Amino acid sequence: MNMNAIWKGVSIGAAVGSAAFMVMKTTGSKKKNIRKDAARTLKSAKNLMDDISSIVM
Repeated sequence: MNMNAIWKGVSIGAAVGSAAFMVMKTTGSKKKNIRKDAARTLKSAKNLMDDISSIVM
């Protein structure tokens, strides 16, 4: 099994799920911050993937 592919899938799924959650719970003026929050979430997912891959290798 390719562990990198598994962890990559898990981190992408978590990022997409949290971004979808943020979209669903926002109202009114908070919708303007969705892009910023989504960008932060994706950056965190990337950092998580980098950390996990460095641990595995």
